Order: sequence, then C-alpha cells, then structure tokens
Amino acid sequence: MQQAELLDKINKGEAPVIVDVRSTAEYQSGHVPGAIHIPFWTAFTTDKMDTYHKDDVIVLYCAHGPRAGIAKLALYFAGFNKLNYLSGHMTGWTKAKLPVEY
Repeated sequence: MQQAELLDKINKGEAPVIVDVRSTAEYQSGHVPGAIHIPFWTAFTTDKMDTYHKDDVIVLYCAHGPRAGIAKLALYFAGFNKLNYLSGHMTGWTKAKLPVEY
C-alpha cells in the first residue's frame, strides 16, 4: 500500500490493520499511527491477530522489508489473505516526514 493511501485511510478513520514487525526498541522509537506491534520472530506463534477477521486488509512493515516478508508468510499460513506491504516501509515513511506515534 502506498504511503499517501495509508495516511489518507488513517486520517479518515478507515485504516486497515497495520502491523509493525520491528523490534520493541524500534517500535517504541516511533511507528505508523495505529500500528500494532508483532515482532517478526513471534509472527508464527502470536495470538495478537486472533481478534481480526481472515479477510481484513493487513498492512505490514519493518524498516526495509525482509522482516515483513517473514511475518507475511506467517500470517498467510495463519489464514489471512489480504496481506500488503507498506511501500518504502518505515524508512520511507519517516523519510517522507509522515506522522509517527510513540
């Protein structure tokens, strides 16, 4: 999903499920508004996604992309089928000076 599209959905209160798969320290240093934190290494065993529907749109990101790929595979195996990456991941988001939460 493109950054501008995600920000627009966030601002309209129509945000998809946004999942930050970076480390706890990275997440606490600033994340996309409304993102839930699921470190990529826990993606195969987490129950944090149990309250979401398998058809919900999910946007995953890490710093650059590789960790999001691992988490995407885990969520795919868990039955989620509308999995997307945030274009540019967190590096691109902060480089574009888009809002972050702490």
